Amino acid sequence: MLFLLYLVLGACAGVMAGLFGIGGGLIIVPVLIFSFKIQGMSPEVLTHMAVGTSLATMVVTSLSSIKAHQDEGAVQWRIFATLSVGILAGAFLGVYTAVNLSGHVLQKLLGGFAILVSAKMWFGFKVHEGARFPGKSVLVIAGVVIGTVSSMFGIGGGTLSVPFLRRISLTMKQAVGTSAACGFPIAVMGAISNMVLGEKGTELPAMATGYVYWPAFLGIVLTSVLFARIGARIAHGLPAEKLQKMFALFLLVVGMQFLI
Repeated sequence: MLFLLYLVLGACAGVMAGLFGIGGGLIIVPVLIFSFKIQGMSPEVLTHMAVGTSLATMVVTSLSSIKAHQDEGAVQWRIFATLSVGILAGAFLGVYTAVNLSGHVLQKLLGGFAILVSAKMWFGFKVHEGARFPGKSVLVIAGVVIGTVSSMFGIGGGTLSVPFLRRISLTMKQAVGTSAACGFPIAVMGAISNMVLGEKGTELPAMATGYVYWPAFLGIVLTSVLFARIGARIAHGLPAEKLQKMFALFLLVVGMQFLI
């Protein structure tokens, strides 16, 4: 019965991710938190479990996204390679920080982050392109920031990496494609770190390795990729601006729920 629930959650996350054109983490994490509450999982570990499981699912789902963008020639591999150095360090740092926070505090931070993203999507802040391409040190530092924030909240990083890549003069197509590639090292380091560091946690449920809950992982992976395509088809028939505002409202409600 629970596995069926995760199949449905994966389908919903996939449709919404495809519909709104974002990585599934911003949808999967809140939905998993609510479902783990219903399941009776310990409040001290359920938020960490949602974040870790979300990152583990992205290891699989990011590969199909990378292939699609690579087929379009959109991934800038040299930029990705330099960013990844910082991303890997940042992803570990983000998980290390998260596991040392209580579930209550982590949920408040997640709520605040969701509201900030909601505001960005609602008001559509413009990103001004940079006049000069940054050096490797700037790319590595940016990678650390992207990796840290993304692994703390169980997201693929596009919320931060796309604006940054646009800022350093990549086209939108290149920024989205390179951002999709950056999601893979975030997911791999984030998932491994949650499994290793999470093993020290107490009140872990059965069928979990650290903060990765395998029944949810399997259910989400099986359905999210397929249903993301359905969401993408629906999106083509709807106005982009309205879709963005709808998702901004969704994130606002989620963020307020976590803060309250």
